[in-house]
Amino acid sequence: MNAHLIAALDLANRTVPVLPLRVGKVPFGNCRACRDNACGGRPNMKTPGPCECPRPCHAWAAATTDPRVLTGPAWALSWKQAAAVAYHPGGVGLTVVDLDHADAVAWARRSLPATRTVPTTRGEHWIYQGAMSSANDVLDGVDIKSTMVYARWLGPGTGTMATLPDTVRALVVKKPSPVRPVTAPVPAGGGECCHRTPTYLERGITMAEQRITGATSGVHATVYRTFLAVLSAHGRCGCLTDAHAARLFAVAQTKGESPRHCADAWSNARTALGM
Repeated sequence: MNAHLIAALDLANRTVPVLPLRVGKVPFGNCRACRDNACGGRPNMKTPGPCECPRPCHAWAAATTDPRVLTGPAWALSWKQAAAVAYHPGGVGLTVVDLDHADAVAWARRSLPATRTVPTTRGEHWIYQGAMSSANDVLDGVDIKSTMVYARWLGPGTGTMATLPDTVRALVVKKPSPVRPVTAPVPAGGGECCHRTPTYLERGITMAEQRITGATSGVHATVYRTFLAVLSAHGRCGCLTDAHAARLFAVAQTKGESPRHCADAWSNARTALGM
């Protein structure tokens, strides 16, 4: 039994999910049925839990605490060729702040609470108690490894493990796209406005803004349907202006939509209405 498998079994005995890595810190292919995401790529789609193919699967989804899998025939050759052991931090309720160079380490020492640290080839791993979403390049030289990723096992490290701070969680919070001025193509008026008062249009635009703002899921679809409704009601007369369209684009961007998507949704709605 080689040293990597011995280390993996020791970690598994402590309920840490582990897997072998080949040269280059790359996981083994393992399950032939899942090569090239033939199984649907469930882990890559970031859905909870591993692929449902016969275990062991691929990447972080292969991590296991089952000694029968670790010592079984599916991984016999992998352990012979293994260059390192990896583990799934999120699977044991941990988050690794991977600091790739000296400047990143200096930032962590200034900005984060002290915790257990592990030296790496170029920097350090800072390990916190608590799981979160993972993300790469949240800052220069800083990756967050927790759920649905793997991290190399480089030893237990030193220091007392601290609770995952909000400072780290905030690094992966998606910020809404900045609101940019836009000029939306507004249909030319086809004649005298059929609406009785300007209040009717204002009420319609306000309701459209509220509909987009209130979307909790399916924002793309909500934006398109809202644009479609506004253009259907107001797009063929002379009352809808660039200023009204810009208001709708702005509120869509505060929900995370890009200016490009806003323009595409507006154009698609016009096409659907034959404008």
